[in-house]
Amino acid sequence: MPIETNWEFWIVGATVLCGAIILSYWVLNGFKKRDPNKTLPVLLDFSKSVFPILLFVVVLRSFIAEPFRIPSGSMIPTLEIGDFILVKKYAYGIRLPVIHTKILDIDKPERGDVVVFRFPPDPKINYIKRLVGLPGDKIKWTKDKQLFINGKQVTTQAEKRYTIKNTLSNTKAVKQLSETLPDDEPHKVIYFPGMSPLAGEWTVPENHYFMMGDNRDNSSDGRVWGFVPEENLVGKASLVWLHWNWQNGGDGFQASRTGTAVN
Repeated sequence: MPIETNWEFWIVGATVLCGAIILSYWVLNGFKKRDPNKTLPVLLDFSKSVFPILLFVVVLRSFIAEPFRIPSGSMIPTLEIGDFILVKKYAYGIRLPVIHTKILDIDKPERGDVVVFRFPPDPKINYIKRLVGLPGDKIKWTKDKQLFINGKQVTTQAEKRYTIKNTLSNTKAVKQLSETLPDDEPHKVIYFPGMSPLAGEWTVPENHYFMMGDNRDNSSDGRVWGFVPEENLVGKASLVWLHWNWQNGGDGFQASRTGTAVN
């Protein structure tokens, strides 16, 4: 699921530019105290006004939390189209913006985490999936839609059927299960009728992770394009802070989604 991202490069670039303009003015004036009666050049005045705001936004979104919008349905029922989510950027370590170099380790990803990551075939795109396989895990997905991790079948339990809306705004009830990954709490997944075309077995390499969507029959994930390297991790999804789906046939604003924890 590609998720709508933010203009990290442009925000950081604007912050650096404004800071450079301010610094250049100080240097050219010998770091002298400014005459309060003297009018500042327009560009400098503008830079001084917006620089603190831009710097705050860069620090907040690069090191603490960043908002994303969910535009497609590969993580239904956990995340719905039109959910605006908050992602903890510090969850798996502190990385520098734009170049994404890790400067501080904080915690390791765990099975069951809902993770935002840079799409391995095209790192300019952000994806969101559930982390199913850790480094060294052996993952198996069968044609009858059974998930095995290290030779053991993942526990599932039938739930009330889930009503999903397709692109023509028609509704359809699909199979919903409560799934419990090893060492994790239960979460819900959905299945469409029919066999799975994505059956296979995978061994997760060192420093890589295996991701799957909770909408198991409508998700381009690790079963299709392989593994996510550790350096591509962006953060851990934590909260739905708004739901507003204005796409064709969307359900509009749903106050009940506000404040929903991402499990």
